Amino acid sequence: MNVNKITSTVRQMGPRALRAASATLLGLSMVAGTVGVAQAEGGAAACEAAESKATPSDLAAKKLLLDVAKANGRLVAVGEFGHVVYSDDDGNSWTQAACVATQVTLTSVYFPSKEVGYAVGHDAVILKTEDGGENWAQIYEDFDAETPLMNVIFNTPSYGLAMGAFGYVLETKDGGASWAQRPIVEGGEDDFHLNDSFRAKDGSLWVAAEFGTVYRSGDEGVTFERLQTPYEGSFWGGIGLSDGSVLIYGMRGNVFRTEDNGATWTKVETGVTKSFGGSVELANGTVVLAGLNGAIAYSDDLGKSFTTISRADREGYNAVIGASGDQIAIFGESGVKIMPNTAEAALAAGGSSS
Repeated sequence: MNVNKITSTVRQMGPRALRAASATLLGLSMVAGTVGVAQAEGGAAACEAAESKATPSDLAAKKLLLDVAKANGRLVAVGEFGHVVYSDDDGNSWTQAACVATQVTLTSVYFPSKEVGYAVGHDAVILKTEDGGENWAQIYEDFDAETPLMNVIFNTPSYGLAMGAFGYVLETKDGGASWAQRPIVEGGEDDFHLNDSFRAKDGSLWVAAEFGTVYRSGDEGVTFERLQTPYEGSFWGGIGLSDGSVLIYGMRGNVFRTEDNGATWTKVETGVTKSFGGSVELANGTVVLAGLNGAIAYSDDLGKSFTTISRADREGYNAVIGASGDQIAIFGESGVKIMPNTAEAALAAGGSSS
């Protein structure tokens, strides 16, 4: 396997496309960074009971990680080999979940409450935890679907959606006890890859998809409308901001902002042509986008403008979240890295301006 060639190919893909294709990358991730991982104590018997299949590894936090979520004060990240790692100290140290009932690549994680969370991945696998991410039971899989799930979101403890490639949507109305397939748009035949889902400040549910497609639901995901956008490429993700605006980001550094629920869009310059795949609004109002080729973009005006730095490692990053103090945690090819939460500090720490 030509690792360098595969790495180059991955970095030209979108981060969410990387999620869909990451089965080809299972030998790719390199050991890097300074964040360690411990094994959860006393997990052997519990793992047998849960039929754990995830590969135990002291380096789980340094392997390919694709998404992260907060569970109360805990950070929980998911990635290849069924790896789930969690941190109770804002990202400074990580523990691998002892019991994870799958070995497939996990692409997305979401916690609708402090203890209950869901993770999805390849083979349409859906996992559920009821203890804040320490143990994960498999509650659904569909090998015949031959499609990865790429995001999961819940509006209430009972109602949730899991979405993925080729317009594949699963719906639960009973907290994951049962799932039924449904279209993204009632009566429609849309088969776009549904790359990301997120909620805006007004509670509306949004979905970022390929071919410039964005969906919005004002009724908690029961129905969706397809919005017009000024872009024809794929959108890999989006974020609802504290001022009510919404950012959508995608291929080649394209970022668009709307203040009127998608009726009109403004293009936001980022200074780079690398795809972004993860985002966060920090407690201080700073918006951060993480992307390919080490691109990390910072905004101090809620997404109206960005300053983008390029990390020296030039790795692809798929997710970002606030960490301890004045830091953020970013997640990608070599697992989790900790870095400053401002562009100025990131430049001072060795990043280069883009």
